[in-house]
Amino acid sequence: MNIPVELYACVCAKEFPAQALLRLRPELCERACVVMEGDPPLQQVCSLNRKARALGMVRGMTQCEAETFAQAAILKRSERAEAAARAALLECAGTFSPRIEECSQDGIFLCAIDLAGTEKLFGPPGALAHHLLSRTQNLGFAVSVGISHNFHAAVAAAKGLSAGGQAQVIAAGMEKEALSLLPLTVLDLTAEQIETFSLWGIRTLGILGDLPEKELIARMGQEGKRLRQLARGERPHLFHPVEPELVLGECIELDSPVEVLNALLFVANLLLEQIIRRATARIVALASVAITLTLDGGATHTRMVRPALPSNDRQMWLKLLQLDLEAHPPQNSVHAIALTGEPGRTAKMQLGLFSPQLPEAVRLDVTLARLRALVGEKNVGRPVLDDTHAPEAFHLEPFLVPSTHVPEPRRARSCLAQRRVRPAQTIGVTLRGDRPAAFYFGQVFYRIEHAYGPWLASGDWWKTTLWGCEQWDVVARSRSGQMLCCCMVRDGMRNQWQMAALYD
Repeated sequence: MNIPVELYACVCAKEFPAQALLRLRPELCERACVVMEGDPPLQQVCSLNRKARALGMVRGMTQCEAETFAQAAILKRSERAEAAARAALLECAGTFSPRIEECSQDGIFLCAIDLAGTEKLFGPPGALAHHLLSRTQNLGFAVSVGISHNFHAAVAAAKGLSAGGQAQVIAAGMEKEALSLLPLTVLDLTAEQIETFSLWGIRTLGILGDLPEKELIARMGQEGKRLRQLARGERPHLFHPVEPELVLGECIELDSPVEVLNALLFVANLLLEQIIRRATARIVALASVAITLTLDGGATHTRMVRPALPSNDRQMWLKLLQLDLEAHPPQNSVHAIALTGEPGRTAKMQLGLFSPQLPEAVRLDVTLARLRALVGEKNVGRPVLDDTHAPEAFHLEPFLVPSTHVPEPRRARSCLAQRRVRPAQTIGVTLRGDRPAAFYFGQVFYRIEHAYGPWLASGDWWKTTLWGCEQWDVVARSRSGQMLCCCMVRDGMRNQWQMAALYD
């Protein structure tokens, strides 16, 4: 028998609205929880976890009926949280194959993966199912996995598994036997079809698959033939792949407003952990993290931290977020938190065998964040000269990691070293004509032997910061014979002489 080339894996996350909320609320995982949807007073239970079902709670219960269960936690459905959870699952599936098709239903997440040709990468179907369950469990989901050479058989098998964390692999040619005990609910029948099959006494796929094809078509038309093929695992399928984007984002809506920073960081830590896990699975690091706080009244407060090197160190990111929020706190209570990470290349460092150990980049980033909190963001960085001749004209830019390109070594040449005098000291200068002849500096009298200049410069005549200066390089000698080489500047706006620099 020829084994089909096609191979599909279906990931099924039941009670998806509840799972999307509880994956970021570990304190509620051991409690009975229900999710309500609708406008007051018409809210109804749309999803619930296993513990709530064990208490007797069911879908469609009203708010008043759900509140009679004192031990149950009642949550509000969040489309934003479901969208983030759906993106995380699609991204996880994309690490196994680029061909993915989403076929989700109301309250159930379904994702089919085309695994043809991936056996050498992930091993046999059983090992691949184990990897899928492990990856999704790390993201906080309880899913079931069905693997088959038929697309619809894989979907039905995944939906038919009773609990999350289970997998079923169907061998080629065994689709009908593997699906025979599954209920008809895995086929997503209409209400009319459910009523018809109930009157006929048909409750499983095995009974439906054994019905005569011609008689079934005579009574239900071509729809009967389609359902019979689905029940036997023989229905062909045209795969419609989607291309999930790598969006490293997580969000959570708080049950009550939060004003304490430690409480915000506790929630941000949970979101950050999920983002780092997803980035690690894609073999990337986080280059920057942006946090968006939804405040009381609808306003938002957004901050971004960007260290010198991409990293997946959760403690470092949490500390950077803490220092940034302490320096720029939100102005109101917080109702929702969203984290978005920008992927970057992982940092690589190769040292020689006898090279000294370099300090960790994490410590430098945290130290810089502390300095920015003390002196301000614009006062920490590396100095960069401005495109002007104005004295002391520079600005600070954030520290950047240099490229791996090693520049060619420059030839060593002898030159004078200039030491700037900051701040410039006011001096008294004696002129001979229009040239300096002597001056007092550091309570010492110097007589100028050689004077080079003047070099005139001015600018910013269109601003209030108008400046003009006259620069002289001089060689002077004191009465004791001590020689001094220096740079003097005369402020043309105030007619004031200053010592600007000394030459060694």
